[in-house]
Amino acid sequence: MIAKQTYRYTIIALFLLIGIPGLSSCRKNPSFNAALYVDPLIGTDSVGTVFPGASAPFGMVQLSPDNGHGGWHHIAGYYYPDSLIASFSHTHLSGTGAGDMYDIAFMPVTLPALHSSEVVGGYYARFSHDDEQCHAGYYSVLLKPYDIRVELTATTRAGVQQYTFLNGADSAMIRLDLGRAINWDRTTDSRIVQIDRTTLQGYRFSDGWARNQKVFFYSRLSVAPDSIALFEEKITDDKGNETEAKRSYVHLYYYNLPPKAKIVVNTAISGVDEAGAKANLLTEAPEMDFEKIRQETETEWQRQLSCIRVEGASKGELVKLYTALYRAKICPTTYSDTDGRYLGADRAIHRLDSGQVHYSTFSLWDTYRAAHPLLELINTKEQADMIHSLIDFGEQNQSILPVWNMWASETDMMIGHHSIPVIVSGIIKGVTSIAPERLKPLLTGTTNRDGYRGMDSYRRLGYVAQDNEHESVSKTMEYSCNDAAVQAWAKHAGDEKMVAEYASRSQNYRNLWLPERGFFAPRKADGSRVEPFNPFAYTEDYTESNAYQYLFSVQHDTRGLMELMGGGEAFGKRLDEFFFSATPDSVRLPIFSTGMIGQYPHGNEPAHHVLFLYNQARQPWKATDISRKILQDFYTTQPDGLCGNEDCGQMSAWYVFTSLGFYPVDPVSGQYELVSPLYPRSEITLQNGKKIKITARNLSAENIYIESVTVNGNLWRQSYITYDCIKNGVEIVFNMTAEKGKIWY
Repeated sequence: MIAKQTYRYTIIALFLLIGIPGLSSCRKNPSFNAALYVDPLIGTDSVGTVFPGASAPFGMVQLSPDNGHGGWHHIAGYYYPDSLIASFSHTHLSGTGAGDMYDIAFMPVTLPALHSSEVVGGYYARFSHDDEQCHAGYYSVLLKPYDIRVELTATTRAGVQQYTFLNGADSAMIRLDLGRAINWDRTTDSRIVQIDRTTLQGYRFSDGWARNQKVFFYSRLSVAPDSIALFEEKITDDKGNETEAKRSYVHLYYYNLPPKAKIVVNTAISGVDEAGAKANLLTEAPEMDFEKIRQETETEWQRQLSCIRVEGASKGELVKLYTALYRAKICPTTYSDTDGRYLGADRAIHRLDSGQVHYSTFSLWDTYRAAHPLLELINTKEQADMIHSLIDFGEQNQSILPVWNMWASETDMMIGHHSIPVIVSGIIKGVTSIAPERLKPLLTGTTNRDGYRGMDSYRRLGYVAQDNEHESVSKTMEYSCNDAAVQAWAKHAGDEKMVAEYASRSQNYRNLWLPERGFFAPRKADGSRVEPFNPFAYTEDYTESNAYQYLFSVQHDTRGLMELMGGGEAFGKRLDEFFFSATPDSVRLPIFSTGMIGQYPHGNEPAHHVLFLYNQARQPWKATDISRKILQDFYTTQPDGLCGNEDCGQMSAWYVFTSLGFYPVDPVSGQYELVSPLYPRSEITLQNGKKIKITARNLSAENIYIESVTVNGNLWRQSYITYDCIKNGVEIVFNMTAEKGKIWY
């Protein structure tokens, strides 16, 4: 506890030292730098599994320290309670539940260096958080006992490291280890070619969560080494057998350096080839000038984050807001080179038209809910390219859209086909356009897969049969949601036959309704139910959840769900039951059920929309109470300030939307449920230049409930606002009160 308090005050002191403008004027002050409020250490402790290092917005390179240990807590390579650093690698994942990446790992030391067989790669340094600094686009740490200051920054496709040897060294060494692997990652082949004394190129191929991943690199050092050594090891397979002609390499650069000597290492990567990595470096980081690149990246982050400005927020609220907005712009990641080439899902090289970008790292089961809807508003161009990236992947993948793809591979992580609502939402809203004859085969091919995760019984029986497939209830619910998105697209495209087919399929969730218990429960292929049934239990019938947590997973048809439950009043009682039912002592909570309020787990995604359904139950004050608790208690400025996996921006996008006062329960519908804002005034600049201006009049610690709402000066009588209403700019005014029980719509 003491350490955490010290950390919090250190951050605040840092803000004061760097002279951030007055908080109350941040929206009006053009010199306000939101990037300096980003604290990448938030979420590096506990279950957040995020990395603290440097990245450009949506960067292919995410350059960050690795502690040299594996396991759940080290999924991002770095875990705040650890005190060791073993390398600085160029690829990472932001808040996922499985570990991979950590490619192209450098480490500076002085000899004799600390070494342990318990550290991945062997060599390591000690460090203290007192000697660590980071914000958007920058990370710095002092390596002990070597007294080497390491600074990191990045462009989109290149990482830039600066090593300052404070005391000099007659035996300094920079180590590049292509064989080291953590968690699911495993090197399958590598190569290093020394082009001249300061230039090298090569590749690291690996297998793990990302199948058959290929990372090519091109590196330059600002100072030529005194000597170079290269070591190779034969690669073994899972059974310990040597793999013919496959090698992992370690490259060592030795120096004799005076005090305060600096060495800059520029490294660009590519998924295509070494020539692509070289072109990326020459385009984005041709100069060995760390400060120049750092300033350019920080300026870009300032531009990206300035799309949202707020007034009346505390220091802590600004740190939480801009850290969340930063994390929402870390993923998906750029995957095409500067010349437009990328490796496709068909393992062929493709080239984009000028100005387009191909993206990867789509955690779609999570991010379709709020992360992509946020990008639709504030990063419309990037979101359009992301939609095209999903479609391109599908066309290269036998007409099957991705589930959870990265680095040209389908990981098949999680369930459903939530690329569909992401694509359909963007098309209906006009974010991009896709010819119907191009998209229809992808939608039908994806939703009619044979032999895949219970989809055969889903089409035949109207539900996924429990005796044929794990997670049958969740899959039925998710497939119904996907079918509703296809129905919406078919309506948009004017395909009435397709509308009728998928409208029927979107109602398949009803086939699992157990009326005598009031839950969605598993059924066998013969129609019989599974007993015993315990809605609190975490069983293989639900994905990372129980029956309570999937009870409201009908975002596409909440009125139909309300009907099943017996109407609006009964619907409200079921919401109360959900949020206020304690877990019995006999049920052990799994690792993903964190941030609990009754049966609501904010640390996992399936129920992120549920509190906003209180609007439809005509009890909006309850949405206020619960959202306030989550915003204030489950997001903090501490290293353990995320109550669950970040999941590639979803946890953070939820915070951004909710703190501003609206949330997309069903993104395809184009409706955003209104909820009490956290700030007296906020302004969102859409990528088209239009502005959403939000005012919460009379907002105070007591006045947190909505009394009335006006939109563009007119009294608003709906609990939601639509995309069509806000896309060209809008002014929303919430009139706040301390009175509970007010139904303002």
